Amino acid sequence: MNQQFLTVSDLTKQIKQLLDRDSHLQNVWMRAEISNFKKHSRGHMYFTLKDPKSRVQSVMFAGNNRSLKFLPEDGMRVLVRGDISVYEPYGAYQFYVKEMQPDGIGNLYLAFENLKKKLEIAGYFSQDRKKQIPVMPQQIAVITSPTGAAVRDIITTITRRYPLAKVTLLPVLVQGPDAPHSISRAIKQANEANRFDVIISGRGGGSLEELWAFNEEIVAEAIFRSEVPIISAVGHETDVTISDFIADLRAPTPTAAAELAVPNTADLLTAVYERKARLTRATETKLAQEQERLAFLVKSYAFRYPKQLVEQKEQDLDRLHERLLKETARLVDRKKDHLHTMKQRLHSLHPKERISQEATRSNQNEMALKRAMTQLVKDQRHHLSLQMSKLDLLSPLKMMDRGYSLVYDKDNNLIKQTHQAPVQSMISVQLQNGQLHCEVKEHVERSE
Repeated sequence: MNQQFLTVSDLTKQIKQLLDRDSHLQNVWMRAEISNFKKHSRGHMYFTLKDPKSRVQSVMFAGNNRSLKFLPEDGMRVLVRGDISVYEPYGAYQFYVKEMQPDGIGNLYLAFENLKKKLEIAGYFSQDRKKQIPVMPQQIAVITSPTGAAVRDIITTITRRYPLAKVTLLPVLVQGPDAPHSISRAIKQANEANRFDVIISGRGGGSLEELWAFNEEIVAEAIFRSEVPIISAVGHETDVTISDFIADLRAPTPTAAAELAVPNTADLLTAVYERKARLTRATETKLAQEQERLAFLVKSYAFRYPKQLVEQKEQDLDRLHERLLKETARLVDRKKDHLHTMKQRLHSLHPKERISQEATRSNQNEMALKRAMTQLVKDQRHHLSLQMSKLDLLSPLKMMDRGYSLVYDKDNNLIKQTHQAPVQSMISVQLQNGQLHCEVKEHVERSE
């Protein structure tokens, strides 16, 4: 019996691998009630998730629970997202929680995640489509509530940093069922006005329900279709909405949005002063260099002795003229020599000359061929004569001249031994001048 046995560790590891590879058990959303909650000193949370019929051990590590805005407790109903796997030391399956929200607003988070995934697949979050924010905008549209603190912070910051920009408030509802349509309509109106360089859209902080207007698909579509660059300024730094993902630039707060939209006048003046100083230094340096160059030229030979310089240049011109004539004559001679060489080559390559050369070569080849053929025939005749002499010496007829004969049986086979011709068999004897047909009467064997 040669059967392989698994260890408990091997079995547990295989079950864990099966669960980890099952996509239906990864990134699962689940609604449940917390019990047996315990927070470890290292920050990890251990608890049980249950419903009326079943329960599962769960863990949420410190890296995932650090951003929770509430402290879970026993009896709290929550909406959790995570993976199902096996804790190998105990051989027990666990739910590894990555995200947790109170069940009261769980549906909103589900809707947020679903819309985020849909728009991301459609390319709404792509960095390639995001537009650049102008460095010094002249007209800024602010789309927010006219009564909130956000509009005051935005206008105050822009006025303080860059008073040259003109701010136009497009008042909208930022909360409630009519808010998404109000925000979307204002974005479209800002584009149709064809006068704004940038749009700031947002509101102050609040709960997820209060910020929900900026998570609606109609607002996301309006931001995506906008030809004017949009800065999203919704809530506080920890608040993230769908509008933040689609906008051309996200600001953590409305005040930060105003700072990102316009430059600081003081910084611009400082930059201008620095450039002015650099330009002044560069101009002074250039002027000093040119003055030195002018002084050098004034002291030069050309300025002090112009007549002598002209006379020297005239001599140089005469010398160069003579050199040009000589070089021209040499060039003409070289070209003539080259032309003569080419004529000779052309004559040697003329078709008539080539034909004559080839005819002479053909005659020479013909004579050589005839001599070779004559010699070949002579050699072959001599060889044939030698072979005929050898053949004549080996001819049976020559042997018969010396008294030899050939004996054949009735089937015309040559007989070399007596046993090949039985007694009373018929044989034929080939002589020089004919044949003899004989009958074998007796065998007489030759003694050794």
